[in-house]
Amino acid sequence: MNTTDAVDTALARIRAIVGEAGWLAGDARAPLLREWRGLYRSVPVAVVAPASTAEVAQVLALCSEAGIAVVPQSGNTGLCGGAACDTSGTQLLLSLRRMRRVREIDTANETMTAEAGCILSDLQGAAEDVDRLFPLSLAAEGSCMLGGNLATNAGGTNVLRYGNARDLCLGLEVVLADGRIWNGLSGLRKDNSRYDLKDLFIGAEGTLGVITAAVLRLFPRPRQTQTALVALDSPAAAVALLPALRECSGDTLTGCELMSRTSLATAIDHVDGCRDPFETAYPWYLLVELSTPRPGDELRASLENALGDALESGQALDAVVAESVQQGRALWHLRESIPEGQRHDGASIKHDISVAVSSLPAFLEQATTRIEAAVPGVRVCPFGHLGDGNIHFNLSQPRDADPGEFLARWQECNRIVHDVVAAMGGSIAAEHGVGQLKVEELERLKDPVELELMRSIKTALDPRGIMNPGKVLR
Repeated sequence: MNTTDAVDTALARIRAIVGEAGWLAGDARAPLLREWRGLYRSVPVAVVAPASTAEVAQVLALCSEAGIAVVPQSGNTGLCGGAACDTSGTQLLLSLRRMRRVREIDTANETMTAEAGCILSDLQGAAEDVDRLFPLSLAAEGSCMLGGNLATNAGGTNVLRYGNARDLCLGLEVVLADGRIWNGLSGLRKDNSRYDLKDLFIGAEGTLGVITAAVLRLFPRPRQTQTALVALDSPAAAVALLPALRECSGDTLTGCELMSRTSLATAIDHVDGCRDPFETAYPWYLLVELSTPRPGDELRASLENALGDALESGQALDAVVAESVQQGRALWHLRESIPEGQRHDGASIKHDISVAVSSLPAFLEQATTRIEAAVPGVRVCPFGHLGDGNIHFNLSQPRDADPGEFLARWQECNRIVHDVVAAMGGSIAAEHGVGQLKVEELERLKDPVELELMRSIKTALDPRGIMNPGKVLR
């Protein structure tokens, strides 16, 4: 049987396995072919949506036998092309969106076992139904899915308190490249009897296997929440304020989001419901949230005392403390609306970087200086998660620039920013992943020994190279 016949036979068998509901065509597949940001468009040989782990395993076994490359996809909300097929028409797009079952909630063990196609906000709701918290939270939570969250080791706004997706996962179920199923759905918090295999697959972006289910950690629900927006004159003032906030609150600091005036203004100017809470425009802002499962109201006093000290010392310029849940949500709406606001402000070049928290002020100063020298008139729009050193260092086009000409300088701007990051020992992919967008930069900047180790793992788990080729590694 020639190669074409082998592929056709495999696809026919796959269609029989997933059934008509799982063989997507026409309008059913169209939304899965365009990446959310529009940078990549998939041209797959087929789009399938298995309904169970067993079906995923059968599909991968057939693809391995026929040499068909497989691109796993969950919510299709990625920003780096990690869940997009190439344009060769030879890769199979495997959607996990039909696998949406919460298999078990164990409140005594504080765990939830869920399938990879579960929408993140639905998982948050399932935890709330049993008076628990699943703390992973990010802007796309209404449409992103668990499989993608784990495949990219998603971060979000609660990392400071609860950690990344990796920290919230105790066990995995994974279908390997040859169709075998690894059942690692352990809810154990202590197990030194093996290599921690789950950490190979979390953050691997589907290049080593397909995550089909996970055991997730749950936490007590917050009973008190206090939110404030603090005006500052510099990122250095924000970094100095961070330990004071943690100390005064008994380490109940859940969110700590840094925003420049430029970034905040994009939300205020372009997004409904965004209003400046201050009469004066300040250079920098810190959105702060404290939360605790303890009942009472001591958090407000703790927050007000910390901010009072910061204002008295001149560390902070002004502050607004939310008087209600609605006011707190309005402050978060400002932060969450920055990406949407920037879309209305012309073309933008984006960076998702992390450095040590102590290095953030120096990074912002150096990267801004170099970018402004290289691209006169560019509007630097930095914002992000101060508490874990993750900044979205976005660049808005000069006001009179041609959008296409500005975007043509993407790689040049990447190199400038990434060189500053690398010099500080940081990462060019903090929470969005590498995908296909950053493969070349990863090869340029990563330690060769580390790249060799990564390729060895890839070869061991995917010897035929069928799992999400061209992503993370080439």
